[in-house]
Amino acid sequence: MESVIITDKAFEPLTAASQFQKYAGGAGAIASFTGYVRGEGGSVSRLRLTHYPGMTEAKIKVLTAKAHVRWNLLACHVTHRVGDMGAGEAIVFVAAASPHRRAAFEAVDFLMDYLKSEAPFWKQEIGPGGEATWIEPKENDRRDIARWSEG
Repeated sequence: MESVIITDKAFEPLTAASQFQKYAGGAGAIASFTGYVRGEGGSVSRLRLTHYPGMTEAKIKVLTAKAHVRWNLLACHVTHRVGDMGAGEAIVFVAAASPHRRAAFEAVDFLMDYLKSEAPFWKQEIGPGGEATWIEPKENDRRDIARWSEG
């Protein structure tokens, strides 16, 4: 089972984890990751994420299906926030359930690498004075993705 939620509402990662655990029955392992807005030492007052409704969900569903097959997952889930978010707010929650821990860890890592660099989100950091800076994937983000096609 795979599920994807894109929301403009704040969400509680612990609640998301609890809900995921309920429908990931039979798992020997559940791994999860929560990403938060960094304040960057006061240089960022908020983060703005926009997306293309329908297309974004479809792309993420393709990624969760790939993870599901590659690691023989029992379940996986992505909740991703869009809109304006302040420092300390949750942006993304990813979880994977599998019979064994290594598969769950790797599936979550795989999904985060692709969400960060290839999912159709457009990201801007908004500074204290209102100036907006687009965020692009970095070279290390590209290396992170490349390792999934090796071996």
